[in-house]
Amino acid sequence: MTVQPREGLLNIRPYKPGAAEAPGVENPVKLSSNENALGCSEKASAAFQASADQLHIYPDGGATRLREAIAKAEGLEAERIVCGAGSDELLQLLGKAYLNPGDKVVQSQYGFLVYKLVAMQSLAELVVAPETGYRTDVDAIIEAAGDDAKIVFVANPNNPTGTYIPASEITRLRDALPDETLLVLDSAYAEFVEDPDYEAGIELARTRDNVVMTRTFSKIHGLAALRLGWAYGDPSIIDVLHRVRGPFNVNLPAIEAGIAAIEDADFVRRSIAHNTQWVDYLRQQIGGLGLEVTPSVCNFVLVHFPESGDKTAPNADAYLTSQGLIVRRLEPYGLPHALRITIGKEVENRRLVEALTAFMGQ
Repeated sequence: MTVQPREGLLNIRPYKPGAAEAPGVENPVKLSSNENALGCSEKASAAFQASADQLHIYPDGGATRLREAIAKAEGLEAERIVCGAGSDELLQLLGKAYLNPGDKVVQSQYGFLVYKLVAMQSLAELVVAPETGYRTDVDAIIEAAGDDAKIVFVANPNNPTGTYIPASEITRLRDALPDETLLVLDSAYAEFVEDPDYEAGIELARTRDNVVMTRTFSKIHGLAALRLGWAYGDPSIIDVLHRVRGPFNVNLPAIEAGIAAIEDADFVRRSIAHNTQWVDYLRQQIGGLGLEVTPSVCNFVLVHFPESGDKTAPNADAYLTSQGLIVRRLEPYGLPHALRITIGKEVENRRLVEALTAFMGQ
């Protein structure tokens, strides 16, 4: 081959999404990608379908109406919001905009895999800070960042652990980092958190010029297929992101569905209530089988299995797959002895518990 890509790109392993098929099983239950068990808002679905006769028209490049709808729902300033094709795109745009080869990027031990991809795409150095009890350790991040980190990524709550740290710890982290370090708060699961000491990062992003918060429509709003996300931050950061994004990076059906979704507060409330009920159920039922379940504020649970014997995570995954239940293996995250299980519908959650009970009783 004579044409070569930029140095280091061939070392990247493309992101592998959660599996969707169980060989030999028709209509398996997909609990591998943290999708909304309730689907999406009927109003969002209707808005998506209503846009079908406009597919020949370019969308508004600035997603103006969507940004205004987000701003109204969240009490923000529309001019400090930029939309993207999922928060994944926005995270990658931040890397494109702010990272040079050799720059330092810091994440926590079990941080979202996309952070590593962002660093590698920019030929930056990734430094991983250890976690304590599957929870982001602010002191470890501060030590790892030192005085020269260019970007610090913090998922709060975190995927795949489901844990969070309170707003006071996020503020302490920001205060300890150099002014030249960009703190990126990935708040993809923010809407699920009901604890009073949690804050998604809006206040820091509003008051500091070196903080940006990203959000997604994929989880609470159930629009994963449309790839829609948004970021909020200082006007200087938003201006830079507008300069590096594609001119029409958010499509028209996504814009229309997103507006309807963000305005459907009732659907959001029902999604939160469903999630709270069944996270508690799975944690109690699975814990009763003798398995450790990390406390989760997200729409999934992290289940730990024995490291040896016949009740390991790979064996559990194989058994669940044979029963038509698809969950997430976590070797890429450095958690080979755990499985991440998405909250499903009631019948799916009960079926999962029955299958795990049978597996553990074998």
